Amino acid sequence: MKCNVGTIDRIVRTVLGVILLIWGITASLWWAIAVGIIMLVVAGIRFCPIYRLFGISTCKPESAQPEESTPAA
Repeated sequence: MKCNVGTIDRIVRTVLGVILLIWGITASLWWAIAVGIIMLVVAGIRFCPIYRLFGISTCKPESAQPEESTPAA
């Protein structure tokens, strides 16, 4: 799996995931608990299948490194 969740996206998902978990547990909302767990898992593995489906990536683009040239013999 290629990373498609960037740092800021990861932080937001973690914060919202924890908030949803706490709210879901205190209010007995199963859907909030489920969404919170999913958000924390996605933040942890840095891969979002929905982003992949739509071709979205919030990761920084990989820096283009020059290819190593082989000396001519």
